[in-house]
Amino acid sequence: MTDTTRSPLESALPRLALSVRQPWAWAIIHGGKDIENRSWQAVNHGLRQRGRIAIHASKGMSREEYESACEFIVDRGLLCPAPADLLRGGIIGSVEVIDVVSESDSPWFFGPRGLVLRDPVPCEFTPAQGALGYFNWVPGNVVVPPPARWMLPQAPGEPPKPRANEPQPMPLFPEPQQ
Repeated sequence: MTDTTRSPLESALPRLALSVRQPWAWAIIHGGKDIENRSWQAVNHGLRQRGRIAIHASKGMSREEYESACEFIVDRGLLCPAPADLLRGGIIGSVEVIDVVSESDSPWFFGPRGLVLRDPVPCEFTPAQGALGYFNWVPGNVVVPPPARWMLPQAPGEPPKPRANEPQPMPLFPEPQQ
């Protein structure tokens, strides 16, 4: 039976996907990340899952998550893409899951469990709704989120963008109330 709702590119991708937050999804497809760390509960229902899966870059990415992950990626000798350059809200490639481990010598492992990955293959970005755990993805009318203000490049001489939880400085000369 032919799937007429999917393009040839989408049909070449595995139907089963795993949603991963950025920049971790980028690191799996482009940075040699050979372990996807998961909690025991998150991996438990997929312990027997092996084979090729699609990697879905989730829509959400906080500044703190990005900075923490980027620091980890840089510590492994890679350049982390700028936050505005990371695709979110769709399929970015596929990878083969070959095992689930509780220990690993991989520099990417920090547990408590890890999906062992190999043979990443990037693809053309395909917007799709994500879900927790493994899920059957469907190309869809997903609104791909625009970059948040903190993700945008900073112009030379522009003051740093404030963090969400940082108190804002009071102006020296407040504007008069009208």
